[in-house]
Amino acid sequence: MSATRRQILSRTGATAAGIAFTGALSELFAGSASAAPGGHTGRAGYGPLIPDPEGLLDLPAGFRYKVLSRQGDPLRSGEGLVPSNPDGMSAFAGRRGRVHLVRNHENRVTGKIGVPTVPGLTYDPAGKGGCTALELDGRNNVLGERVAIAGTAVNCAGGPTPWRTWLTCEETEDKAGTNGYTKDHGFIFEVDGADPHRTGAVPLTAMGRFQHEAIAIDPTSGIVYETEDAFERPFGLFYRFLPHRPLGGTGSLRAGGALEAMRVPGVSDLSVIQEAGTRFEGIEWVPVPDPQAAETPIRLQDFGPRGITHAQKLEGCYWGGRAVYFVSSFARVKDGSGATHFGQVWKYEPHRRRLTLVVVFGPDTDIRLPGESPDNICLAPSGGLMVCEDGEGAQHVFGVSERGEVYALARGAQNIGTPEAPEWGEFAGVTFSPDRGTMYVNCYTPGTTFAVTGPWC
Repeated sequence: MSATRRQILSRTGATAAGIAFTGALSELFAGSASAAPGGHTGRAGYGPLIPDPEGLLDLPAGFRYKVLSRQGDPLRSGEGLVPSNPDGMSAFAGRRGRVHLVRNHENRVTGKIGVPTVPGLTYDPAGKGGCTALELDGRNNVLGERVAIAGTAVNCAGGPTPWRTWLTCEETEDKAGTNGYTKDHGFIFEVDGADPHRTGAVPLTAMGRFQHEAIAIDPTSGIVYETEDAFERPFGLFYRFLPHRPLGGTGSLRAGGALEAMRVPGVSDLSVIQEAGTRFEGIEWVPVPDPQAAETPIRLQDFGPRGITHAQKLEGCYWGGRAVYFVSSFARVKDGSGATHFGQVWKYEPHRRRLTLVVVFGPDTDIRLPGESPDNICLAPSGGLMVCEDGEGAQHVFGVSERGEVYALARGAQNIGTPEAPEWGEFAGVTFSPDRGTMYVNCYTPGTTFAVTGPWC
């Protein structure tokens, strides 16, 4: 979940934090299979963060980390070097207790270390983005590390499927001939971390060509919900994809389907809604005129006289209970939005055709303090959330309890600045192992993937 600054701030150095928000934060955990009754909800979290003598990752007492992978090191497959800019990530159960960790690399044409091109796994040789896959044993020892897809671009987020594959999303609309690309970009690709050649490098074109951010799948209907992180006005749309073969397993999304965009009757810009708890009934879904955006970006296409509903900076998206939740991480009038906010979380209930503004994050925090710009998000084994920070100053992984209390779980210690002007890379891709005993997370710069274990409760 990306958001602007001023959403989380440090109260006591880096040991605790508080969110300014209105609305029912506990609503974000409703119906989650991960939420555990009686989970960890203490105000102090797991205790103060202890400086790491190795200078990599500060954690509370009782927690420890293992470095799984670092950019620039050789891939164990011998295919090249570990790419830079690790971003969205998910973990899947493998055979004999193994874990397959699939990791995005948000590389543009000017990226530091691109994903190596591999025959059968490369979409566009000019693209430097893609995914790598790690195979781990039950103790988080790395058994293998390889390219899972290459030749894509700006692979930011995505989401897991019910059949244990990863949908990686290109956050770009560059077409062939732009920035040296030889093929159009802006697609979703399916990646099997256990057997990448089974999925190959095939764009799921029916799911639309736009600046994708994240997806969530309704496990009952198989409908895929998609967010669009558009940077300029008119802003992005919230989509749903109705597959011809819902829940058909690996490769079924290639059978095509229908792409639709959400229309909230009477609302052209979600940013103007400022009161948490506001509900809209009778949500409509409008067919996208040209999902391939051959001539015109989808958000600029003609949706008829009643138009379509836009929102600035749509990012995180996940399924919980009987609803899909999605995030507008910020909106600013100066950018062209109808109003300014510092983060919204929306809930859409398909069975009721109802959209509710669940949480609005507020501006009355101090942007000079650490604890700003939450980014990737996942449901925690204790109930509640884990949120990656992406802002200025110290960078953290924060926990948010079901009671709305916020605590620091990890702090980056790799100084990418100078001793006089230190800087730290953002966190990304937080996710948990299938047994919920390990938290995996990336440091975007320098690209580092960690496995964190400890007394989760």
